[in-house]
Amino acid sequence: MHTAAGVEACLPIRSDMDLVWVRQHVRQAAARLGFGLVDQTKLITAASELARNTLVHGGGGQMEARQVGRAGAQGLQLAFIDEGPGIVDLDLALSDGYTSGGGLGMGLSGARRLVHDFDIDTTPGSGTTVRVTCWVGRPPRPREEV
Repeated sequence: MHTAAGVEACLPIRSDMDLVWVRQHVRQAAARLGFGLVDQTKLITAASELARNTLVHGGGGQMEARQVGRAGAQGLQLAFIDEGPGIVDLDLALSDGYTSGGGLGMGLSGARRLVHDFDIDTTPGSGTTVRVTCWVGRPPRPREEV
């Protein structure tokens, strides 16, 4: 993980207890950055679902957290990384209402709706990385191409 000012952590996700630590870290980091209670709750809920997916479907992995900035806005970026079997049918996994069971029942699509930026990189047989970012206040506009 790149060294950056502010919030930064790399937490293992190997057990149910690690899921508690992930939620606690995200809550504290979001509060430190000035997220309101509603946005904290959304980010913690998304992180909880993604961490459980990392544990259950990816066989464990890690969460990397760091403070990011864009257009004067502050944000928290979380990456959930595993070296599991990957996602064979990404379109299905991202479809509304799809769940493989055992989580909060919101699936990847629910987690995606709770954050401002969502990116997933998966290759069957090579693992999955889900990267999400939430911005304090409202999300900054992406840079326009010139």
